[in-house]
Amino acid sequence: MTSPSARLLGPDERDIVAVVDDFVDDYVRPRVREFEEHDVYPEDFIERMKQLGCFGLLVPEEYGGSGVSAACFALVTESLARGWMSLAGAIGGHSVMSYLLREFGTDQQRATYLPAMADGSLRVTMALTEPSGGSDLQAMTTRAARDDATGHYLLNGEKTWISNARRSGRIAVLCKTDPAAQPPHAGMSVLLVGDHDGLTISGNLPKLGYRGVEACTVTFDDVEVAAEDLVGGVPGAGWHQMMRSLEVGRLQVAARAVGVAQASLDAALDYSQQREAFGKQVWKHQSVGNHLARIGTNVQAARLLTLDAARTIDAGERADLEAGMAKLFASEVAVEAAFDAMRVHGAYGYSKEYDVERFYRDAPLMVIGEGTNEIQQNLIARRLVERSRAAGGTRG
Repeated sequence: MTSPSARLLGPDERDIVAVVDDFVDDYVRPRVREFEEHDVYPEDFIERMKQLGCFGLLVPEEYGGSGVSAACFALVTESLARGWMSLAGAIGGHSVMSYLLREFGTDQQRATYLPAMADGSLRVTMALTEPSGGSDLQAMTTRAARDDATGHYLLNGEKTWISNARRSGRIAVLCKTDPAAQPPHAGMSVLLVGDHDGLTISGNLPKLGYRGVEACTVTFDDVEVAAEDLVGGVPGAGWHQMMRSLEVGRLQVAARAVGVAQASLDAALDYSQQREAFGKQVWKHQSVGNHLARIGTNVQAARLLTLDAARTIDAGERADLEAGMAKLFASEVAVEAAFDAMRVHGAYGYSKEYDVERFYRDAPLMVIGEGTNEIQQNLIARRLVERSRAAGGTRG
């Protein structure tokens, strides 16, 4: 079921979205309960996603990827999430890191990592959040001190809620390489950490939804990282590198939310045409029809906000405002759509026999992940004021 918005893409990118749609409808949706109910890693799905090129979407063609537009990336993400949000999460951090290395990596880092990332033989995730810091990244305590004798960095600290931690060959760790720097973000760097002595990855953290894909706590105890694995080769650039890359991350979370919301709408539409009450299909009752109308309108509005953010990224412009708005709105829409779809289903919506129960558990992650919606609103307000002032608006 290719989104009508795919018409905004060129023929080749429309074909990519269509292939992923077929994979979702023919292979994922009939089997998702095999994995989701028991929190089983979906190896079969992941291998097929590698074959379809899902891990190389943001890797340039010269490195073996497809180098698609951000708009195509968003629609592929939406399609995967429509089948099972966890599959979109499996490429989430990896795609953000593909973008980060594409935009900020050294020539050696691009040549070393991007070809293997393109075919999924190397998966990369990112590690930002700390147990005591949450959204306050500048308060992080993870540090990397350079050893002048070897030129290597010794990394110490702890990160948590790291998706795909055990199945990633590299973890991109945002850390402080100059703890005394002011402001604190000026002393941050991104290190690419492999499987070294001193690296410990916990078991799976128990989650409400987003099952099948692990989230773990990662501990670094004097982990030695080579200087050539400092992203960009210059210390102190990590905050800028990561914040620009998180524009893609928030786009991806917004697209995931649209996928879950669309799946909720599809389920509500199907059920409301099958179920009858008081002698007519339940969608013909105004209260149910109003739910459908509201969900459908909000899903399309969220999709358009998401594609607007994608077009801003494709234009090479700063997109933190657009991506923040898309993430904020789409994630709230996903939660509301999943709940309203349950209401359309009545008591059956509360049963694990129906997919809407899963949508209801998966949707809240997008409100919290990639910067909580409370943080997004702070960012949006700040950027709106900045743009107003730049345009000659009221100054205060």
